[in-house]
This record gives sequence, C-alpha cells and structure tokens, in this order.
Amino acid sequence: MYQVAAGRRVAAAMAAAALFLCHYEARAQEQGLGELDQPLDPSAPLDPLPGLGVEWPDMEETGEGIPEAPATDIADAAAERSYTVALTGLDGLDAQALRVQFNELSTLEANRDDPANAAQIDRRAREDADLLAELLRAYGHYNASVTTRVEGAGGGAFAVTLEAQPGPLYRFAEVNLTGIEGAGADVPALRQAFGVEAGEPVDAAAVTAGEAALRLELGRRGYAFADVGTLDVAVDHEKRTATLLLPVQPNGSRQFGRIIVEGQPLFSAEHIQTIARFDPGERFQTPRLDDLRRALVATGLVSTVEIRPVARQGTDIVDIAVGLERAPLRTIAGEAGYGTGEGARVELSWEHRNLIRPEGAVRFRGVLGTEEQLIGATLRRNNFHKRDQVLTGNVVASHIDRDAYEANSFLIGIGLERQTNIIWQKKWTWSVGADLIATDERDVDIESANTRRRTFFIAALPATLSYDGSNDLLDPTDGYRLSGRFSPEASLQGSVFGYSRLQLDGSVYEPVSDTVTVAARARLGTIFGAARDRIAPSRRFYAGGGGSVRGYGFQRLGPRDPVFDDPIGGRSLAEFALEARVRTPFFGGALGIVPFIDAGNIYTSTLPQIDELRFGAGIGVRYHTNFGPIRVDVGTPLNRRSGDPRVAVYVSLGQAF
Repeated sequence: MYQVAAGRRVAAAMAAAALFLCHYEARAQEQGLGELDQPLDPSAPLDPLPGLGVEWPDMEETGEGIPEAPATDIADAAAERSYTVALTGLDGLDAQALRVQFNELSTLEANRDDPANAAQIDRRAREDADLLAELLRAYGHYNASVTTRVEGAGGGAFAVTLEAQPGPLYRFAEVNLTGIEGAGADVPALRQAFGVEAGEPVDAAAVTAGEAALRLELGRRGYAFADVGTLDVAVDHEKRTATLLLPVQPNGSRQFGRIIVEGQPLFSAEHIQTIARFDPGERFQTPRLDDLRRALVATGLVSTVEIRPVARQGTDIVDIAVGLERAPLRTIAGEAGYGTGEGARVELSWEHRNLIRPEGAVRFRGVLGTEEQLIGATLRRNNFHKRDQVLTGNVVASHIDRDAYEANSFLIGIGLERQTNIIWQKKWTWSVGADLIATDERDVDIESANTRRRTFFIAALPATLSYDGSNDLLDPTDGYRLSGRFSPEASLQGSVFGYSRLQLDGSVYEPVSDTVTVAARARLGTIFGAARDRIAPSRRFYAGGGGSVRGYGFQRLGPRDPVFDDPIGGRSLAEFALEARVRTPFFGGALGIVPFIDAGNIYTSTLPQIDELRFGAGIGVRYHTNFGPIRVDVGTPLNRRSGDPRVAVYVSLGQAF
C-alpha cells in the first residue's frame, strides 16, 4: 500500500516554511526594517510556528536530514498504470441505483482510460469519496463517511477501494402539502402522484421525482394555473428525522376554450384546432399542450412555438394562445447513386412546403439515370381535415428501361392515408387511392420469341392496411409488423379485362440478449383474374436485390425469356429472410454485424411453389446513427443459375426490413 500521508506531512512542512518566511518579511516591513539586515542561516534551527499543528523536523537531533525513500519505491509510485475501482460498505442499500449515479459522476470512472500514477489516482479517489458521501446523504444517510485505499505496489494495475460507512438512515417524520385541500375530490390522486409519505427514507431523488409528478398530475386534472411553491426540508439530526413542507395552491380546475393565434399567422386557428388533440369544453390537460407543440414543430413549417393558457375572466375557461415562428419553406435537394441492375441515377427536387395553405406542399422532381428518366409533380396536404391524415396528388411522366421490360408511362394519381412518423409511431396505418396510367411497354413474346410493344390503359384502386407492433420505426429490436396491400385493376389493351394484386408482408423481431436481435421476414403475393401474358410487364411481380433476396441481381429471380435470358416477371411471389443483428462494442456500440440468409422466387402460377426457392446468404455491416442505421450487405447466391452474380453488394439507409 502506498503511504501518501508521509508525503503530505513533508509538503505541509515545506508550506509552513514558506508561510514563516512570508510572515517574517511582512513583520520586518511593518517595523520599517526594509530588507532583512542579515541573511538567514540555513543551518540554524527554526522556531515552531504557533497554531499550525505541524511539527518541524529537528535535523540536528536526527543527524540524518530528510529521509529519502528507496529509489525503487519512488519509481513505482511515479509509474503510470491502469486501475480498478471497488465500492464497499453498501450492503443493505439500493446499491445498483447508487452505483449508476456514482459511475456517471465519478472522476475515477471518467478517467478510467487514462493511466495515472499513485498520487494522481489518490487525488481522484479523494474526490470520489466526497461524491459518494454526498450521494449517500441524498439517499438519507446524513452521517455518511467514506475512506479511500490505493493498493498495488510491485506492478500491475492499482486497486482503488472506496469504503463507505453510511451511518443511520433518516426518515420523514412529517410530509405536509399545505393548501392541496383546495383540489377537493382530486386530493387523493394528487397525494398518490407525489408519492412521498411520512415514515419513508429522506430520499432526495424520490422527493424531486414526486414534485415533478405532482406538477404533471395537477396539469392533467385541469389545474391550469396551479402554483407549487418552494420545497423546504428541515432535518433534525438528534432524532434522525426530517420534515417536508411543500405549499400547493391548485387555483381551480379549468376547461379548454378557443385557440387564439398571436403575431403573424402561419396557420389559422381552425387548422391548429384540427391538429390539437383537445376540443373546447373538455377538461384542461397540460400534456395536450405539449403534444400540440410537438405536432406543430413536426409540420416542418415552424421553427419555434409558444403556447400559453389564457384565463377567460369570470369563467373557468382557458383559451390557448399560440405564437409561431416561421421556418424556411423552400428546399432544393439532390441525390446520386449507383445500383447493380439499376444503373447510375441522379435526382433533383424543389419543394415549397406551404405553397397551398394550410400545409399544402408542392414538390417538383426530376430523375436522370442510365435506366430511368422521370419528371413529376406532387401535391401533399398534411393534417387534411384530421390530425395525421394526408392527401396526396401525383402527376408523373417516366421512361424505365430494365432487363425485364421497357416502359414509357404517364400517371395521374390521388391518395388519402393515415401516416406514422418517428415522433408518433402508430400501431395502425392505412391508405386508399386511385391511379390512372397510360403506358407503352416493350417485352418479349414467349410464344413467338419476338420483341413486341403494347400500349395499356390501366385504372387501379390501391389500398393498404398495416399494423406496427415493433418498438422502433427505423431500427426495431422487439415486436412484429404486419401489412397487406390490395389493388383491383382494370386494363385496356385490345379489350378490357380485370385482375387483382394482393401482397402480404410480415416481420418479427426477437431480442436474444442486449446486443443480439433475431429478425425474420416473409412476403407472399398473388395476381389473380388474368394470365401473366395479358398483364402489363410493369404490373407483374419481380424479386431479387437488396430489398428482396440478397445475393441476386435486381429483379433477376424467376422465369426468363428464351431470347435474351431476361426476367419476365410472374403472377405470384414468395420471399423469406432470417438474420441476426449483432451490436459490437466498437465505435461506442454503433457498429453492428448482420449474418443473413434469404430465400424466394417468382412463379407464373397464381400461387407460389415453395419447393422451388432460390437461396442467398451473406454478411452485412450496420453503422447506427440517430436517423437510422447505414447498411452495407454482401451476399452470394447458394443455388445460382447462369447469369447470376457470384457476389452482390448493397448499400442503403435503414435495415433490410
């Protein structure tokens, strides 16, 4: 064990000498002596200083001068080494919670990766001893003391021990919420929300949490102008008790009134009322104001929001004053990328997010790529007649040249949906729409083995219904998701015929440990009502690629034409995926490794044939960010056919499913 006390005594003696010299010179100047007439004799014994409590060593008596530590001990003490930290004496306490708080604030823990010598570690330990004693007092142990010990002579890591003596636990003798009786029938619920009662330990964290919960409950129960005073805790050390006093003035329960727009209006009061989750006449609730504030910011049109209750004089009604600061409304964006089977692609867009008020965003975009060219306009009305309900209109002209088909298309579509988002991840979402499509498409006639072009006029009524029981929208680790898409379609090509497209998706996420999640996905699809050859190539099912069966090229699964060996699509689809999402300790836990195996195929029959699956396997890397994981997957086909790649690489944002 390093004896730091001896070093402290020497340092104290040196400090005493310096203090003595300063005192002597100051006294000489006070007496008008100026500089000292004679130099001090270093060999002369020094008089002890009164009141310092430090004995000055008598060098003449010992005849040895200041003792020197062995060179090996000095070198060992000065060596910088790592260390371990142990807390003892916490038996019978809520040690786990206390250790979490200690680790967050500890000097030793904050500098654990920085090797240090014995003196530096001892200084950190003494700082942490004060911290631990303060934490123990916060838990009601007002007479707590902590001693430190640093061991490790002879090499290896230092062992730092903080030994606590918590002392007796103080308890509340009285808990007084004065004035709370003004809440009438709500008093029991308010007291329960506060949670701290007489006889319980004097726990600072419990009191702080109770005060916050009391304020929240007052707001939930309509007390818009409740006044919670200054908390006072008086400690009686003789009795080892404390008395808590917290003044509470409810000031009456209130009801919601009308919305008042202050300053330059960005939205009308009627539109803000559409977004709000409360109606006039309902009992006032503070959390509803917080929800409205977040919803207004989520529109993307507001930079700052100020919401405050305004009492309507002579009534119990509270009007809600809303002030909004406008955010930038225009956005120019661009992106570029390359995908195997999809070629190079550049997209540019311009958007005005409030061109048609309220919340009417107009977006123009263009795509220039080796296999896709597009120009289109979109109108999007958020919170259309209802919170989180979106009206969308699209006009798009495009040219797509894939291995499977070439299509020159023009689309006019309209849709209504209930959306989910990162702020409010909803369990149930849905969409309904109508599309009119005119498309001229080139593919291969299987019977004649000749290339052909046909023009289709298609009317579709797509609808979706989804359930999200996962714990995260972008990176789920628990729960499951289900969705279905149904689109009855009428097609005119030579004559009118009809068919329907149905697709079902499901995924499940099961945590195996804190760092490992097993994820599985299944997708089944069918087109019934018409033969494959009658259906426009762009409306058939295709599979293969990063969002489908990894290891295969984009849309390369399924039957192929006999002329160019290109995919021709099908009337049914089956896909399956299984992967393990493993978080590593690298980059602060942001780096993940994902081994996976996928399976799937496309079929000409109405129902998929599960026994003809194609398999792909590989490994991926995930870098987890605040906006979702960045994904890189490398896959290879296990039962490849001629023309399939040996290795395929996929890069995108977000998990594969």
